[in-house]
Amino acid sequence: MPPGHPELPEYLRPVGQPVLIPGSMGTASYVLSGVEGGGAFHSTCHGAGRVQSRHQAAKSIGGKELRRQLERQGIAVRGASARGLAEEAPAAYKDVTTVIEAAEGAGLCRSVARLQPLGVVKGSRTGMDHHGGSRRPHRRGRAGRPAR
Repeated sequence: MPPGHPELPEYLRPVGQPVLIPGSMGTASYVLSGVEGGGAFHSTCHGAGRVQSRHQAAKSIGGKELRRQLERQGIAVRGASARGLAEEAPAAYKDVTTVIEAAEGAGLCRSVARLQPLGVVKGSRTGMDHHGGSRRPHRRGRAGRPAR
């Protein structure tokens, strides 16, 4: 939301709604702010966006190699699995700076700060799918009907 929007808390009205836009494990993230006349229902990008599926990313680099690359850049890395790290490789994402520049150029937001990663913690998806739901297979009865 832009500066002065009546739905903002008083302390944010002078500057507008802050928005955190994540990059990838090896790239910057951004803090944005709403702008006057931004349109798009006061919305902007939500992140860099993927250019590779998790499967493609995991095939393109091993988790151990990715950890070495990130640590050479001074980024501490902790992950539950090498595959989990590889699925989130920086190469799997669009260039977040280009995405932010496009959003700013479209008049949807303004960049307030660029944040460099110092560390990465990648959790496990054990028992969860990538949307947070259960991975447990559905039990089926006869003729493909759900079991009772």
